[in-house]
Amino acid sequence: MLLPNALLLPLCAAHSTLFAAAAAVGEDPASQFIRLLTVFLLAMWVGFEVITKVPQRLHTPLTSGSNAISGITVVGALVVAGALSSGFGTLLGLLAVVLAMINVVGGFVVTHRMLEMFSPKKK
Repeated sequence: MLLPNALLLPLCAAHSTLFAAAAAVGEDPASQFIRLLTVFLLAMWVGFEVITKVPQRLHTPLTSGSNAISGITVVGALVVAGALSSGFGTLLGLLAVVLAMINVVGGFVVTHRMLEMFSPKKK
């Protein structure tokens, strides 16, 4: 079951408030890492559960719709990669940009192939 946007927005706001509160308190790096890893793993699990519940005939239209989300991911990865001063962080940011761009290009390729299936055949 998907959460409606009315429920997701307050959850995101609460999550960002927790990040700000933790940074203000001076959370130690180990507990911050555990918290971030937990959020990452939960996001992976929810994403997997949502995708596996979608019928096959809806995957291609959803792929074209997710290109906008992947575009936002590319912009976010660019901002993070540019803001980091360490070489390892910049490398991870570059990896995030590359993976998000693969997702965007793949989505457009799949959408284009799907649209070709429905176009009239030229004789």
